[in-house]
Amino acid sequence: MKILSGIQPTGRPHWGNYFGAIRQYIALQDNEQAFYFIADLHALTTIRDAAVLRENSFAAALDLLALGLDPAKATLFIQSEVPEIPELTWLLMTVTQMHLLEKCHAYKDKKEKGLAADAGLFTYPVLMAADIIGYDSQIVPVGVDQVQHVEVTRDLAQRFNNIYRQDVFVLPEYRVLDTTAKVPGLDGEKMSKSYGNTVEIFEEPKKLRKKIMSIKTDSTPVEAPKNPDTCPVFTLYKLFSTQAEQDALAARYREGGMGYGEAKQSLYEKADAWFAPARERRADLASRPDDVHAILSDGAARARSKVRDVLARAQAACGVGPRR
Repeated sequence: MKILSGIQPTGRPHWGNYFGAIRQYIALQDNEQAFYFIADLHALTTIRDAAVLRENSFAAALDLLALGLDPAKATLFIQSEVPEIPELTWLLMTVTQMHLLEKCHAYKDKKEKGLAADAGLFTYPVLMAADIIGYDSQIVPVGVDQVQHVEVTRDLAQRFNNIYRQDVFVLPEYRVLDTTAKVPGLDGEKMSKSYGNTVEIFEEPKKLRKKIMSIKTDSTPVEAPKNPDTCPVFTLYKLFSTQAEQDALAARYREGGMGYGEAKQSLYEKADAWFAPARERRADLASRPDDVHAILSDGAARARSKVRDVLARAQAACGVGPRR
């Protein structure tokens, strides 16, 4: 089974990213073939500073490796280091109908808000399709809001196959990630960079504690009973704790005599312990940048080897590329 997933290097990952997606991506690496890429070409629609993009891309690789992605099991690489993907994108563009792209969420959202959308944003679903079918991907893990991307990919792959009367591309299936884990932000709303309420995965302990202590709670007095089910601190605590630990803290909430500060301290201790090994691994990796670049270079070489086969099939079907 071939798995593919990409992560845009648009900022530091937070708890919502980890529990909503990253942890599940990494759990899928024990399959026969798994490809994970840093989507720097996609990020060009929002990041227009070369130094920032390169720094973010390298940081994203450090993050994934520190969180458990194993280059011996999965192929990790930078998207732009596989030039066959943009070439495959053009072949797909020649069979892509405008009305299909006009229905895509990112373009529609900008248009409805009266914002300018450049050609990169309009056509990025085609680049995404090339990313997916370029590796003969069978399974693409996505959130519910990204299902459309895989459906567009299937449409383009099937249209190409029908036009050229050959089974050139594998039709991928999506696997919806389990997003039932609720990850509230510091203000109690959904944790999101756009809300400015995030807790980053690799926060240093002092900054981590300060952020956790700032989580918004109600004004229930210390001596009064409290409802754990409506408290964002307890919701976050559940992400890091066992059922027995959750039951014990819930009982403390309900019996009264515990302030929210005590609950926040418990959350801090659990979260700090949870991510401490990853912080240490990341610091070690960051001190060995040549080793990380070697991992990415090896990953790109493996990725290119696979994409070349798929691109060759597509070129042969179209009648372009090297003569054979």
